[in-house]
Amino acid sequence: VQLQASGGGLVQAGGSLRLSCAASGRTFNDYAMGWFRQAPGKEREFVAGISSSGASTNYADSVKGRFAISRDNAVNTVYLQMNSLKPEDTAVYYCAADSSAVVAGTRASWYDYWGQGTQVTVSS
Repeated sequence: VQLQASGGGLVQAGGSLRLSCAASGRTFNDYAMGWFRQAPGKEREFVAGISSSGASTNYADSVKGRFAISRDNAVNTVYLQMNSLKPEDTAVYYCAADSSAVVAGTRASWYDYWGQGTQVTVSS
Protein backbone atom coordinates (compact mmCIF):
# COMPACT_ATOMS: atom_id res chain seq x y z
CA VAL A 1 0.00 0.00 0.00
CA GLN A 2 1.28 3.46 -0.88
CA LEU A 3 -0.14 6.50 0.87
CA GLN A 4 -0.04 10.07 -0.39
CA ALA A 5 -1.04 12.83 2.02
CA SER A 6 -2.01 16.32 0.88
CA GLY A 7 -3.90 19.41 1.97
CA GLY A 8 -1.54 20.95 4.47
CA GLY A 9 -0.70 24.63 4.52
CA LEU A 10 -0.55 27.84 6.51
CA VAL A 11 -3.70 28.99 8.27
CA GLN A 12 -4.56 31.49 10.98
CA ALA A 13 -5.73 30.36 14.38
CA GLY A 14 -9.42 29.54 14.28
CA GLY A 15 -9.26 28.51 10.66
CA SER A 16 -9.83 25.16 8.98
CA LEU A 17 -7.98 22.73 6.77
CA ARG A 18 -8.89 19.41 5.21
CA LEU A 19 -6.21 16.80 4.79
CA SER A 20 -6.53 13.95 2.33
CA CYS A 21 -4.69 10.68 2.11
CA ALA A 22 -4.98 8.72 -1.11
CA ALA A 23 -4.08 5.04 -0.98
CA SER A 24 -3.09 2.66 -3.71
CA GLY A 25 -3.93 -1.02 -3.65
CA ARG A 26 -7.09 -3.03 -3.75
CA THR A 27 -7.16 -3.93 -0.04
CA PHE A 28 -7.69 -0.40 1.31
CA ASN A 29 -11.15 -1.41 2.51
CA ASP A 30 -9.57 -3.95 4.88
CA TYR A 31 -7.27 -1.52 6.68
CA ALA A 32 -7.83 0.64 9.70
CA MET A 33 -6.44 4.11 9.04
CA GLY A 34 -4.97 6.73 11.28
CA TRP A 35 -3.64 10.26 11.30
CA PHE A 36 -0.61 11.13 13.39
CA ARG A 37 1.37 14.31 13.79
CA GLN A 38 4.86 15.27 14.81
CA ALA A 39 5.96 18.71 15.93
CA PRO A 40 9.63 19.73 16.02
CA GLY A 41 11.41 18.18 18.98
CA LYS A 42 8.42 16.06 19.91
CA GLU A 43 7.43 12.44 19.43
CA ARG A 44 4.91 11.40 16.83
CA GLU A 45 1.46 11.38 18.38
CA PHE A 46 -1.89 9.88 17.50
CA VAL A 47 -4.52 12.32 16.24
CA ALA A 48 -7.44 10.29 14.90
CA GLY A 49 -8.30 6.82 13.66
CA ILE A 50 -11.06 5.16 11.69
CA SER A 51 -12.02 1.54 11.29
CA SER A 52 -11.89 -0.24 7.95
CA SER A 53 -15.63 0.20 7.40
CA GLY A 54 -15.70 3.76 8.67
CA ALA A 55 -18.22 2.91 11.35
CA SER A 56 -15.87 3.53 14.27
CA THR A 57 -13.65 6.53 14.94
CA ASN A 58 -11.44 7.63 17.80
CA TYR A 59 -9.58 10.83 18.61
CA ALA A 60 -6.89 12.23 20.80
CA ASP A 61 -8.35 14.33 23.61
CA SER A 62 -6.57 17.40 22.27
CA VAL A 63 -8.55 17.36 19.02
CA LYS A 64 -11.94 16.00 20.09
CA GLY A 65 -14.75 18.24 18.93
CA ARG A 66 -12.49 20.08 16.47
CA PHE A 67 -11.24 17.38 14.09
CA ALA A 68 -13.20 14.78 12.16
CA ILE A 69 -11.81 11.74 10.37
CA SER A 70 -13.70 10.08 7.54
CA ARG A 71 -13.02 7.75 4.64
CA ASP A 72 -14.39 7.01 1.22
CA ASN A 73 -13.55 3.42 0.35
CA ALA A 74 -14.86 3.89 -3.18
CA VAL A 75 -11.95 6.21 -3.94
CA ASN A 76 -9.41 4.78 -1.46
CA THR A 77 -9.12 8.03 0.47
CA VAL A 78 -9.18 9.02 4.11
CA TYR A 79 -9.76 12.61 5.24
CA LEU A 80 -9.06 14.72 8.28
CA GLN A 81 -11.23 17.81 8.62
CA MET A 82 -9.57 20.20 11.04
CA ASN A 83 -11.58 23.10 12.45
CA SER A 84 -10.86 25.72 15.09
CA LEU A 85 -7.16 25.24 14.55
CA LYS A 86 -4.74 26.35 17.24
CA PRO A 87 -1.01 27.18 17.04
CA GLU A 88 -0.30 24.01 19.01
CA ASP A 89 -1.74 22.00 16.11
CA THR A 90 1.30 22.99 14.06
CA ALA A 91 3.09 19.82 12.97
CA VAL A 92 3.78 17.49 10.10
CA TYR A 93 0.71 15.29 9.70
CA TYR A 94 1.04 11.69 8.56
CA CYS A 95 -1.55 9.20 7.46
CA ALA A 96 -0.98 5.55 8.21
CA ALA A 97 -2.54 2.17 7.49
CA ASP A 98 -2.75 -0.85 9.76
CA SER A 99 -3.05 -3.93 7.58
CA SER A 100 -3.66 -6.26 10.55
CA ALA A 101 -6.57 -4.47 12.19
CA VAL A 102 -10.05 -3.34 11.34
CA VAL A 103 -10.26 -0.99 14.33
CA ALA A 104 -7.81 1.91 14.50
CA GLY A 105 -5.25 1.79 17.27
CA THR A 106 -3.47 4.72 18.85
CA ARG A 107 0.13 3.49 18.75
CA ALA A 108 2.30 4.39 15.80
CA SER A 109 4.10 1.04 16.08
CA TRP A 110 0.91 -0.80 15.14
CA TYR A 111 0.79 0.84 11.71
CA ASP A 112 2.85 -0.64 8.90
CA TYR A 113 2.30 1.79 6.03
CA TRP A 114 2.96 5.52 6.19
CA GLY A 115 2.49 8.49 3.93
CA GLN A 116 5.15 11.12 3.40
CA GLY A 117 3.62 13.77 5.66
CA THR A 118 2.09 17.16 5.01
CA GLN A 119 2.99 20.33 6.92
CA VAL A 120 0.29 22.18 8.83
CA THR A 121 1.23 25.56 10.26
CA VAL A 122 -1.19 27.56 12.38
CA SER A 123 -0.28 31.17 13.04
CA SER A 124 -1.48 33.07 16.09
